[in-house]
Amino acid sequence: MRRKDTLVFAVVLLLIATVPARADKIDDYVKAEMQRQHIPGTSIAVLKDGKIIKAEGYGLANVELNVPARPETVYKIGSVSKQLIATGILILIQDGKLSLDDKIGKFLEGTPETWKEITVRHLLTHTSGLVREAPGFDPLKPQADADVIKTAYPLPLRFAPGDKWEYCNVGYFSLAEIIRKISGKPWGDYLNERLFLPLEMNVTRTTTMTEIIQNRAGGYVWRNNKLENAEIYLALRPSGAFFSSVLDLAKWDAALYADKILKPSLRDQMWSPVKLNTGATHPYGFGWELSTVAGHKLVHHGGSLPGFRAQISRFVDDKLTVIVLTNGDNATPNSIALNIAAFYIPGLIPERTVAKIDPKILDAYTGQYQHPAVVFTVTREGDKLRLQQGSNSEKQDLLPESATNFFTNENRRLIYSFVRDEKGEVAYLVVQLEGRETGRAKKIK
Repeated sequence: MRRKDTLVFAVVLLLIATVPARADKIDDYVKAEMQRQHIPGTSIAVLKDGKIIKAEGYGLANVELNVPARPETVYKIGSVSKQLIATGILILIQDGKLSLDDKIGKFLEGTPETWKEITVRHLLTHTSGLVREAPGFDPLKPQADADVIKTAYPLPLRFAPGDKWEYCNVGYFSLAEIIRKISGKPWGDYLNERLFLPLEMNVTRTTTMTEIIQNRAGGYVWRNNKLENAEIYLALRPSGAFFSSVLDLAKWDAALYADKILKPSLRDQMWSPVKLNTGATHPYGFGWELSTVAGHKLVHHGGSLPGFRAQISRFVDDKLTVIVLTNGDNATPNSIALNIAAFYIPGLIPERTVAKIDPKILDAYTGQYQHPAVVFTVTREGDKLRLQQGSNSEKQDLLPESATNFFTNENRRLIYSFVRDEKGEVAYLVVQLEGRETGRAKKIK
């Protein structure tokens, strides 16, 4: 065999040996996380250049009937739907029927004077100033979107449009209603016609509890140390509108590399950070969050409805996408997606080494730490610290990297540092992400 042929053969053998090994590690990781997070069923897809390189289901799609989760399993995807609603708006813009800077009062009936400066762009980017939820929304009562939106009319804006970023589901109810008004048909039908059918996303559709959905997953919540059926929403929420599968969302990912649905200029705007009135930007586009992980550009979004958690994460420069759909209310699919991506992108998540420290120092770190958004509780169990964020989350082991810096295996990107005051007493728990302080909690007891 010639040297060149021998080299090619060796490379092929290496690939054959490496891919199953990587796949086995991913399977082991996902199964371990499902057990730790009490997730009944999970489906994942990994794509490179828009092509599936791994698709798998784990656990149970329906616990009571013992139905396994598969790549074909259909889940509620919650706010992952926002990028699809946003795309419906962008298609209307592409067709010349709408502008990003159109005032929404042009399309929504009876909007109050306080809403007069709100534009389509503000709705897409969560910068409208509208309240997060309309007070008239009832999850157990199907209602017209326009009626739900009108219940927010009397409420004052939280800030002037464009001044700030604040997550807002009312905005996506409003965008769906705009699609209906302009297209002249139900927004679900419009998206099916202009987005899902052209991409052969054959199982993606609006949520329903009455129609027959093949391969539908049940939703579950882990409560009081046991698994229960999750609450069922009878109402359709445009802000969390759709059922889908990882295979259908893989077709969506592939479309984002091409011009079949949106022209490049609109796709670029969809992934551009919103510019606020101050000139500052916020890392959110049109239904997509924007961030970087270890220098790798990431566009992503999560979603949740009772009993379901979902995530799509696109490492755009690496052309790697990870989709995770679960039927567990307690799941963290964002961290699962990130850790799966790390099997394919070297250095994405830092390796950390557990240091040997004197256990006597641990007692000074125990207590409660008040952060503006949550209370951190640190307890000691034997020679180990444990961290709980809020009152309902699972405890995590805090592993020492040094005498003052700790990390968790669940998210090795974060460091938790215990900081002492001038008297030498522990006063703060500081959270750092990739070396940058992201939060500071004051010790309260």
